[in-house]
Amino acid sequence: MDLFLDQVDYFVDLTMTLEDLIGTGNRDKRLDPVSQALEELLVAAQRQDCLTLGVYESAKLMNVDPDSVVLCVLATDEEDEDDIALQIHFTLLQAFCCDNDVNILRLSGMRRLTQLLEDDAGVGTEPRDLHCILVTNPPVQPLQCQALQHVSSFCQESRGQNQWVPCLELQDR
Repeated sequence: MDLFLDQVDYFVDLTMTLEDLIGTGNRDKRLDPVSQALEELLVAAQRQDCLTLGVYESAKLMNVDPDSVVLCVLATDEEDEDDIALQIHFTLLQAFCCDNDVNILRLSGMRRLTQLLEDDAGVGTEPRDLHCILVTNPPVQPLQCQALQHVSSFCQESRGQNQWVPCLELQDR
């Protein structure tokens, strides 16, 4: 019986994830500043007209000028998880980003994202597709944004931990 319990303990240890071992408390604290940096980056990039919004528009830009793209944000909420077409587009965009060394983030918190990026379009305007957002860095006037460096460092650290597409959540305010 003791041998059996030892084997069970051994297999339980094998099924533990890295988060189980190190705890999620450290991770949550680390993501909050990154989420704030991402919000700052998106607002600054929008002001400088360095955002491409929408799955199709993003795919077109990645095909034409992938070198100008510094970040790809793929945003969904729970209700979008069952959208097979959207998930296929995400998979293709992720592959294209990996081939072109573009940082990628998966993001939840569409309502907060909409608050950040809403413009003064007014009533009756069709809602914009915020499922895919590309941040570009034009060669003429590059983004001078500490938030871009912070988000890029987070993506690099995540890749170093074999998390190729890190996930963030924007909190409603």
